[in-house]
Amino acid sequence: MIDTPWIIKTAAQQTAFVHITVPREEIQNVMGPGLAEVRAAVAAQGITTSGPWFTHHRRMDPKVFDFEICIPVAATIVPVGRVQPGNLPATTVARTIYRGPYEGLGMAWSEFEAWIKAQRHTAAENLWECYIAGPDVSSTPANWQTELNRPLLS
Repeated sequence: MIDTPWIIKTAAQQTAFVHITVPREEIQNVMGPGLAEVRAAVAAQGITTSGPWFTHHRRMDPKVFDFEICIPVAATIVPVGRVQPGNLPATTVARTIYRGPYEGLGMAWSEFEAWIKAQRHTAAENLWECYIAGPDVSSTPANWQTELNRPLLS
C-alpha cells in the first residue's frame, strides 16, 4: 500500500496557506474552495510556486481536522483575506509515498505509523501530506500519489 518509508532531513519551505478547523466529515467541503483561495492569492501577487500543494495537519484528532492548505512559494506573500504567509521549518521526517485514491489515506497512515513505531521513532504531533499527482494529473485514482511526512522527535 505504501512505498518503503525512509528518513530524510527537509529544507525550510516558505508557504502561502489558509488555516481551517472543521469536523472530520466536512473536509471534502472545505478542501477545494480553500485550495482555490490560496492559488488565487498566490497568482494575483505574481509569486512563483515551488512545488506541489500540501496539507499541514497541526495535530491529529479523530473528530476534528485542524490543518493548513498550503502552497510552497518562492517569495513571501502579502496576507490577503484568510491567506497568510507561512514557513514549514527544516526538520527530520519519516517519509513514504502512498499510491491510490484519497479514500485509502487512512489505511496508508496506519501502515506508516506502524513502521515508525517499529523503527523505534517518536513522531511529533503534526504531519503533512503532499499531493504529488491527483485528479489534476490522472482521472484514474490508482495513478494518484501522495507523499506522507511525519516529523520525528527521536
